[in-house]
Amino acid sequence: MTEKQTRRNFLLTSVAVAGGITATNAWQQTAKPTATMPERMLGRTNIKLPIFGLGGAGQTPLSWNDKERDAEAIIQKALELGIRYFDTAASYGPSEDYLGKVLPPHRAKLFIASKTDQRDRDGAWRELERSLKRLNTDYLNLWQLHHVSFTQELDTIFSKSGAIQAVEEAIEQKLVRFAGITGHHDPKIIAEGLRRYPFHTTLIPVNAADKHHPRPFLPVVMPVAQEKNVGVIAMKVPAYGRLFKPGGLTGMQQALGYAMSQPGVHCCVIAAETTAQLENNVKIARAFRPLSEQELTAIAQRTANIWEDSTFFRAWT
Repeated sequence: MTEKQTRRNFLLTSVAVAGGITATNAWQQTAKPTATMPERMLGRTNIKLPIFGLGGAGQTPLSWNDKERDAEAIIQKALELGIRYFDTAASYGPSEDYLGKVLPPHRAKLFIASKTDQRDRDGAWRELERSLKRLNTDYLNLWQLHHVSFTQELDTIFSKSGAIQAVEEAIEQKLVRFAGITGHHDPKIIAEGLRRYPFHTTLIPVNAADKHHPRPFLPVVMPVAQEKNVGVIAMKVPAYGRLFKPGGLTGMQQALGYAMSQPGVHCCVIAAETTAQLENNVKIARAFRPLSEQELTAIAQRTANIWEDSTFFRAWT
């Protein structure tokens, strides 16, 4: 028995799961939309998702210790509201654990994404094994290389002992369906990552304030993503609420409307502090309609004086 077979057998027998591995086509057949949110095809994955997914980090009980009851209430409410896309990461505190206690009975109809910030193959493998166990599943729909920020990181990732080796092995063993790259520091690095490897998705900041940054993400990343039919997922949509400062945006309707009206953006992930906030966000997502150029320009103008504070995440690496 090969090392790969041994690892896969170990994972499949050690992870407590609600059911067997579900192939992509079976997932699509099983998933019965319960939400009235608009849906879009996620790049070339052949998966159609609601435009709104639940984020597992940020200002949310999902990433806070000793908040299990609050976190589980938010996750349960998300399921009731028809959310099928759940985004988390190995580094988001107890987020994977919380999701793993609620999602398994619904696994077949869900799109679960996690991330690793390890740049070497062995480190990434260890995090994948832990993520699968914590999420209580035997596969991820999407596994992403987390917050890639520098050229040196790309060089390590794509080396002979780099994390991309773990990504390819995991896909080969059907532990992972799709591969993605995420980043919120330098758009040129994400664009270069997409040129170096056929990632299925990218998760990048998309909001009205980023337009005013000297290095905005969309003009740099989107041309490459569209050329390669990469699924583009928006994050930092309300910038942790900083877009709603006095004189800024009036609320999530403008923030989500702006992000989801950008050509080539397929969906977004936004965290929720409470079930009430989640319900409001879903209500806004259900009512979404593409905004006109005039509306988008007006929204962007409202962030012209607050963009520096609202793009604080650019300093994170």
